[in-house]
Amino acid sequence: MAEATGYTTQFPSQSVDDATKASEKYGLEVARGIKNEWFRKSAGTGRFLQNQREFHRLKLYARGEQSIQKYKDEFSINGDLSYLNLDWKPVPIIPKFVDIVVNGMQDRLFTIKAFAQDPSSTKKRTDFVEMTLEDMNTKDFIKQVETKLGVNIENFSGQPTPESDEELELHMQIGYKQAIELAHEQAIDNVFKRNHYYELKKRLDYDQTVLGISCAKHTFNNTDGIKLEYVDPANLIYSYTEDPNFQDVYYFGEIKQIKSNELKKQFPELSDEEFEDCVRRSSKINQYDYTNNDSNDSYDSNTLTVMYFNYKTWEQSVFKIKETSSGAKKAIKKDDTFNPPKDQRTRFERVAQAREVIYEGVMVLGANKLLKWQKAENMVRPDSNVNTVMMNYVVSAPRFYKGKIESLVSRMVTYADLIQLTHLKLQQVIQRMTPSGVFVDADGLSEIDLGNGTNYNPQEALNLYFQTGSIIGRSMTVDGDANPGKVPIQELPGGGGQQSALLIQSYNYYLNMIRDVTGLNEARDGSDPDPHALVGVQKLAAANSNTATRHILHSSMYITSELAEAISIRLKDVLAYHPQRDIFIKSLGRFTVGALKEINNIHLHDFGVFIELDPDEDEKQLVENNIQQALSKDQIQLEDVIDIRAIKNIKLANQLLKFRRAKKAAADQVKAERNIAAQSQANAQAAQAAEMAKAQAETVKVESKMKLQEAQKNFDIQKLETEARTKKELMQFEFDLNMKLKQMELDSKEKMELSKPVRSAKPSKPFESKGNDVLGGIDLSRFEPK
Repeated sequence: MAEATGYTTQFPSQSVDDATKASEKYGLEVARGIKNEWFRKSAGTGRFLQNQREFHRLKLYARGEQSIQKYKDEFSINGDLSYLNLDWKPVPIIPKFVDIVVNGMQDRLFTIKAFAQDPSSTKKRTDFVEMTLEDMNTKDFIKQVETKLGVNIENFSGQPTPESDEELELHMQIGYKQAIELAHEQAIDNVFKRNHYYELKKRLDYDQTVLGISCAKHTFNNTDGIKLEYVDPANLIYSYTEDPNFQDVYYFGEIKQIKSNELKKQFPELSDEEFEDCVRRSSKINQYDYTNNDSNDSYDSNTLTVMYFNYKTWEQSVFKIKETSSGAKKAIKKDDTFNPPKDQRTRFERVAQAREVIYEGVMVLGANKLLKWQKAENMVRPDSNVNTVMMNYVVSAPRFYKGKIESLVSRMVTYADLIQLTHLKLQQVIQRMTPSGVFVDADGLSEIDLGNGTNYNPQEALNLYFQTGSIIGRSMTVDGDANPGKVPIQELPGGGGQQSALLIQSYNYYLNMIRDVTGLNEARDGSDPDPHALVGVQKLAAANSNTATRHILHSSMYITSELAEAISIRLKDVLAYHPQRDIFIKSLGRFTVGALKEINNIHLHDFGVFIELDPDEDEKQLVENNIQQALSKDQIQLEDVIDIRAIKNIKLANQLLKFRRAKKAAADQVKAERNIAAQSQANAQAAQAAEMAKAQAETVKVESKMKLQEAQKNFDIQKLETEARTKKELMQFEFDLNMKLKQMELDSKEKMELSKPVRSAKPSKPFESKGNDVLGGIDLSRFEPK
């Protein structure tokens, strides 16, 4: 690892003028300072040598290919291994744990989010909120206008208007996205895919797990556009820092082994003499042993060791402010050596501002030849602070302290060695183990008399023992004494059984120690699950294991976030200077066709870029449990479930779930109230209809009764008329009859008078009717003439 070597490295002063900094002499001094800080072959304690050896050792352990010499030294006696016949191949314990961590991190997907924060985008977002609030406050009036006039006067027709401020806030966080933001996110993702970043990220995660440090590089050129490159930490050089994210580093670089023809392609301006001298002198430095002689590559005279580095310094932006005759002021660009006299009569002044710059350099080690020293052409400057500059290298070492780097593999090395030694000793024990045998007491057999006249010899005793497992013995001798050999055959235990059990126990102990020091428990890999443990307990143990390696995930996300931010800034260079800008815009895909117009003006916008980490399976399950619980109680609808599952932010997903539940409850309450009102109205209408039916029935009854009475009256009148007519006829008949009788009486009297008959003593019988002069209960005889 990088350690203090007791040397003080001398770098040139940064307080010199810009012209001096741009000179080749200044660049050569910087390159020599970097070289002296990292390469001290004579002292044998150079930082580069230490890093190379340490990282090489850790990578071998991570592959299960570490050197076996240290194990042979443990077993050898004065270097003699002639009596050992062991398999020295290392037990690949560490690769398993490395794969668990690295492969497990690949399941944690992420989404790139861009937030436009320039004044134009901010005003557009503010206007949207204000117009939406206007639609919310005038919702009733808008409905009335649409109902009466048939005109929709909403600011955003076709979109549902939020019901409350909470819904509006959620919509701004989840649903609202400007076209330029969508185009920018797609452009960053396109750059990632073109550079195969997701494969590069696996290498970064592997380095972070094995070495404790990972590094990536971003560049821009007119041929390839934006490039993302992997940097081997073993070849990385940097200034001293104690920041785990290397933010305060003022130089970065990397050491590359390149072929001579590649160097000629990069620097064709080199003369043949200079090129030959570089190849001859630099090829010798390849003999510098930085891999501890583990490489089998032969010496190559056409391979050069080249140092590529970036050096951060500052420059002065100087302007001459001159006052014209009209009173206006004019700014004229000057170099930093411009220093006007301090005289009040002069009509101009000096204005200067310091800003950071990066110089790029290339040096051939061994030849001390500086091939390149110039100010970088495409520096990454955040729009929020154009005076600062981002380095091309993004490095992260979360367990970095005082130049020391700790990794997950470095914690396991000690116990991996002990496991290997235990494995070798176990081989020794197994080789020296003997099978179980039997002890036959010949004297005990001689005392046995089978009673059939035959002797019980050892061969017959062994045959009986192996075939039946039974043994014949005598507790007493023929003399009546106790027989010490009463059990003539006894089983002998095999050798090495107890030792092997102890070694296996030690093996498991060291394996558990690896789990303890790394936090990678059994629940993480599922190698030895407890059959009696509940599922929740297993998940909790796995979550604790994930927490133990969370710093590796955060480091990976930091590098991705920094690269995304650098790409966001470099996109402006692509759209402004890249000769294939039109092809790049078309490659963004069909999803951003509507934003192609905005992306042409991307240089007018400022973006904040951040990484939204997708939830893991446990976090998704928590949200899914909430969704299922709400669904079971009919608190949300299927459309709500689709919207909630589409949100990758757990916090926003839960907020949306709570809001949709409250909204569904309010809608259900309104629906219930409407149902109650409708039911009440229906009941009232039914009661009213019943009353009306009852009234109509009463009316029909009365009318029927009246009609019946009228018919009865008419019938009585007709009856009276008929009775009157009949009685009238009867009375007329009676009258006529009486008149005839009277006439007959008178005629009879006359005849009698004439004949003078003898008078009878009885009176004559009248013929008047009785009771026929009663009409309708009225006696009409009262009206006869007296």
